[in-house]
Amino acid sequence: MPKVVSRSAVSSSTDARPTASAAAALRVYYCICGEFILVIERSLSALPKRQTDGATIIRCQDSGTENAIVLKLNAISTDPVLVERSGGHERQYRFSCPRCNLLVGYQSTPPPVKSGPYLYILSGALTQMQGQVPKDAFDGEAALNLLEAGDPISMVARDGMPPN
Repeated sequence: MPKVVSRSAVSSSTDARPTASAAAALRVYYCICGEFILVIERSLSALPKRQTDGATIIRCQDSGTENAIVLKLNAISTDPVLVERSGGHERQYRFSCPRCNLLVGYQSTPPPVKSGPYLYILSGALTQMQGQVPKDAFDGEAALNLLEAGDPISMVARDGMPPN
């Protein structure tokens, strides 16, 4: 039986410019419970925030002036929720952590993820350090207490039906 010898050579050039894919660093975000939730090409802190609830806006589809952001969301979709806003109502198709069911984001169109122009990640829901609570995790806690108390301005109704 002949003896097989294999050789491999690695070639690289110091003169070659890095490609766009090599220069792009992916960022990984985790739920507070430690579950992997999001991989994205940009930092969430560098993206714009929504004025109504402070959620981070992620563009999911190309527009005439901006390209979509590359991302992978590991979350389960939940029932749609109708939220009352000052200018009317907003239907949210929400996504939660597959391990602990913490709400991490939503979009305005039915699942799958990225079916609409934007995906919104809730402030304080994700962290870059696994097992570490983000600094903004408890921001707006006073508003949540009002919501639980039944404040009529910020009532949330499930499936488009008014709350009982």
